[in-house]
Amino acid sequence: MPQWADHAIWWQVYPLGFVGAENVAPPGRRIVHRLQRLENWLDYAIELGCSGLLLGPVFESETHGYDTVDHFHIDPRLGDYTDFDRLVEAAKARGLRIVLDGVFNHVAPSFHAKPEWFRRHPDGTQVYFEGHEHLLVLNHQEPEVREYVVDVMCHWLERGIDGWRLDAAYAVAPEFWAGVLAQVRDRFPEAWFFGEVIHGDYAGYAATSTLDSITQYELWKAIWSSLNDGNFFELAYALERHQAAVDPMVPQTFVGNHDVTRIATKLDDDRHLGHALAILFGVAGIPSIYAGDEQAMTGLKEDRAGGDDLIRPEFPEKPDEQGDWATYRLHQRLIGVRRRNAWLTRSQTKVAHLKNKALALRSGDARGQLLLLLNVGDEAYHFPVEVAGLVIAAQPEGSPLPEEPLLIPPHSWRVLTSP
Repeated sequence: MPQWADHAIWWQVYPLGFVGAENVAPPGRRIVHRLQRLENWLDYAIELGCSGLLLGPVFESETHGYDTVDHFHIDPRLGDYTDFDRLVEAAKARGLRIVLDGVFNHVAPSFHAKPEWFRRHPDGTQVYFEGHEHLLVLNHQEPEVREYVVDVMCHWLERGIDGWRLDAAYAVAPEFWAGVLAQVRDRFPEAWFFGEVIHGDYAGYAATSTLDSITQYELWKAIWSSLNDGNFFELAYALERHQAAVDPMVPQTFVGNHDVTRIATKLDDDRHLGHALAILFGVAGIPSIYAGDEQAMTGLKEDRAGGDDLIRPEFPEKPDEQGDWATYRLHQRLIGVRRRNAWLTRSQTKVAHLKNKALALRSGDARGQLLLLLNVGDEAYHFPVEVAGLVIAAQPEGSPLPEEPLLIPPHSWRVLTSP
C-alpha cells in the first residue's frame, strides 16, 4: 500500500445524485455541466478534516452509474473531460486526492463489445449480475477484458486520479485483479486500490488479489447492531476479527456509504451516533464519511426499484447554514483526534473492559495510546481501567470536563489519548 494512504480520510460522494442528475440518461445524451458543482464543496470537505474525494461512478451509463456504457467518457449528465479535469485540478490545488469507482464486473446492455467479452451459462444464455437483467456480467477469463480494464485504469490515472475502488470485487476471481494490478502498478506504483467485499475472508481475498484494502462490512454491521441491541460482545468479537485482517492489510472502514441505510436512520437512539463515530475513528482502518452523514442526514435504503434514491439525494449548489452543524463539529473533533494520532491506521486494538452496555477499547503501540470508553446504559458507569498518562481528547459536545474521567454518563462516550 502506498505510504500516503496511511493518512487518508475520505469524503465519499455519489456524483449523479449529489448534482441532481436525471435518473435515466436523456435521449441524445446532451451534455450538462453539473460536475463543477462539486468544486463548491471542496473547502467544506477539507474543513471537515478529509484528505480526499472518493467518487462514485462518473462514467457514461444508462441509469444509476453502475450500468456503464463507456468507461472512457464522463457521463454527459455530469459533463465532459473539461469538467473532470477542472475538478481534479481544483482538488489537487487543495491537497485533496481522488479515487474513482471502477465498475468492471458488469456493464449495461448498450455496452459495445465482442460476444466473447460476456459471461454465459452452459446453455449459452447471458449471465446477469445478481439477477439484474440490465447488468451484463463480463467474462473475466477473456484476455481482452483484462487488457481493457488495465487501459481504463491507466487512462484515468494519467488524468490525475490517485486510485480505484473496485465495485463488486467479490464477484470476480481474485486472480483477475492480481493480473490487472500488476500491469497498472508497473506504471503507477503510488496508486491505491481497494475492493468491495461484503462477506468472507477479507485478508485472504486481499492477499490473492493484491488489493491494498477491502471494505469492512463486518465491522460496519457490528457497530450499529451492537449499539442498537446494547450488546458490546458482538462488537468485541467483530473487532477481534477486524484486528486479524489489519495485520496483513488495512481495511477500508465506514459507518455509511452509498449502498446502505444512513447511520442516523440505522441507529435506534440518536444519542449513540457519537459512539459509532468514536469507534470508526478510534480503531485501525482507512475511514470514509459518506457525504451528508456529517450533517446527520437520514435516508432508508429499500429493496425495490428506486430504493436507493433516499440515500443518494441532491445537495445544494454550495454549503449553506442549513443542516446539523453540531454533528459536523463532532466529526471534526474525532477526525482531528485521528489526524493527530495517524498511527491509528495500523494500530492494535484490544478490549480493556467488556459488559453488555459498557466497553473500553485500548488502541496503540509505542507511538501512542488511545482509550475509548463507551456507555449505552441508562446509568452512569465507572470503568475499572488504567488511564495513567492519558488526557481527554474528545467527548460529546457541551459536556464539561469531568473530575473523574472514568465515570461515563448514561448513553455517553469519551476518548482519552496520550498527550
